[in-house]
Amino acid sequence: MKKLLSLAVICIPLISFAQSNKEDIDLIQSLYGKEKKTLVAEFIKLEGAPKDAFWKLYDEYETKRKALGQKRVALLEKYANNYANLDDATTSQIINETISLGADTDKLIATYHKKIEKAAGAKVAAQFYQLEAYFLSAIRAKILEAIPFVGELN
Repeated sequence: MKKLLSLAVICIPLISFAQSNKEDIDLIQSLYGKEKKTLVAEFIKLEGAPKDAFWKLYDEYETKRKALGQKRVALLEKYANNYANLDDATTSQIINETISLGADTDKLIATYHKKIEKAAGAKVAAQFYQLEAYFLSAIRAKILEAIPFVGELN
């Protein structure tokens, strides 16, 4: 798990300074995705035929997760760009988008947990769920540590 946390710690500062263009975001996600896939391969114990089915589903999941990651970066940019002048409407909009994005991310993990369970078994699906929950929790915690509370810097 320390490797997983280290990966999240390395990626978060890049994301939290989200003044990047799309190419930079794609590069970060591409590097993160490759490193993450290596870690997933170390922790998820695949045996026999379900191996191919798992990796096909995992790659599908990663594509969708990365799209949500780009939305998260855009939302962080929006927060950073508007921080000095946050009014009630903008603050409410950012929080509502954050809640919606969190729900979409949780739903994506749950959807792929079910698909992986059918294709590769309950233990593999549980390992997938645990790893994704760990990554997501670490990322959310680091983002929250890196950004100021609303009104903190005024």
